[in-house]
Amino acid sequence: MAGTRLFDWTAVATRFLPFADVATPELPLPRILRLSLFQVSVGMAAVLLTGTLNRVMIVELGLPAALVALMVAIPLLFAPARALIGHKSDTHRSILGWKRVPYIWFGTLLQFGGFAILPFALLVMSGDTHGPVIIGEAAAALAFLLVGAGMHTTQTAGLALATDLATEETRPRLVALLYVMLLLGMMLAALVIGQLLQPFSPIRLIQVIQGVAALTLALNLAALWKQEARNPAATSPSGERPPFRESWRALLAGGRVGRLLWAVGLGAAAFSMQDVLLEPYGGEVLGLAVGQTTMLTALWAAGALLGFGLAAQRLGLGADPHRLAGLGLLIGIGAFAAVIISEPLQSVTLFGLGAMGIGLGGGLFSVGTLTAAMALGRGSAAGIALGAWGAVQATASGLAVALGGVLRDIVSALAVSGRLGPALTDSGTGYSFVWHLEIALLFAALAALGPLARWVREDRPPARPGRFGLSEFPT
Repeated sequence: MAGTRLFDWTAVATRFLPFADVATPELPLPRILRLSLFQVSVGMAAVLLTGTLNRVMIVELGLPAALVALMVAIPLLFAPARALIGHKSDTHRSILGWKRVPYIWFGTLLQFGGFAILPFALLVMSGDTHGPVIIGEAAAALAFLLVGAGMHTTQTAGLALATDLATEETRPRLVALLYVMLLLGMMLAALVIGQLLQPFSPIRLIQVIQGVAALTLALNLAALWKQEARNPAATSPSGERPPFRESWRALLAGGRVGRLLWAVGLGAAAFSMQDVLLEPYGGEVLGLAVGQTTMLTALWAAGALLGFGLAAQRLGLGADPHRLAGLGLLIGIGAFAAVIISEPLQSVTLFGLGAMGIGLGGGLFSVGTLTAAMALGRGSAAGIALGAWGAVQATASGLAVALGGVLRDIVSALAVSGRLGPALTDSGTGYSFVWHLEIALLFAALAALGPLARWVREDRPPARPGRFGLSEFPT
């Protein structure tokens, strides 16, 4: 019959695309996806620094592992400055009327500059020139610092811009979508860069790094194009701007933000300490082949994507982000318990489920705590709140990764030498110690997060599960 719709095809997209309902009439889906490109560039840079270059510098270029580890850790030095970056983007004075755009753009230029210096610094370090190696090492350190500073600046200002543009109802799903885009950027970059570097040659490495630099510039330019409305009145040079110390004290007033940051630090450390240990554990303790341990990354990523989707759905229906983060911590406790039990049972299946559970719990925890930080830092304090979250999360994660490797080596050496007793002479004792420590940190994060889940903000309106997806677009 004419005019009768036998099947609503527009409902299919929202059913199978979990983030299709993040759009609003003021912030349509194409604009959201374009904004999220800054996360793709950050993920691409993270893969190149901590994955590709880590291996190339040690294996192909023959550089000392200690020097490479120091280089990779250099971007972590800039992580604590994210709170200051967020505050500066909150209070930026600009005749043009932009607060966030200048910081995203200058962060992009820092990334581009670092990647422009890096390939030639690596050539000098490899000894394929007549110049002193120390110059290459200094240039490489500068390049890593520039890229790290650019990543932190771009991500902090970009998340603050997303907070400014989103409504309170769509903000949780937007956070989850931005996390998914970060993960997709990392996955795609790992696949593409890996293919481009086969077979490896120094010239091809230069071409790949320069290509990443150019793509970073293009992606971030597309991401910020016409996103932030100009408001000269809000950014007038004549306006009063509170200093960072006052804004920081105001943010910490009441104790909620401080408790949230403690929970973020403890939880991020707990979920990150296993980053460099999970695959060696599978090979050394469970006897898995290289290909089998590589699948752990896929399992972890699948769990993280599931966590992002679940977080978007639950938060979109009005769930408390603190409770959702607590659920992620509980899942993480169960996941690490599964990893521990897999050793005496020699169960590869249980080990894989544990790896996937770590991704699921970490995804729920990250989205939940970031959503809570966005809610606490609404309005003029969005940048400093998100910067504080990012500073604590990045610093805790980096320190936990380093600490996990050191503790594993120390405890394993003590166990193998018999100093821990005859029952703990296995090489897996060091791994087990780290897994138990991570469980303890997860319990500590739960203790820090618990009161936040009980407190009810009086100014918070009742949750409304209103949705605006592709099925609501006019036809």
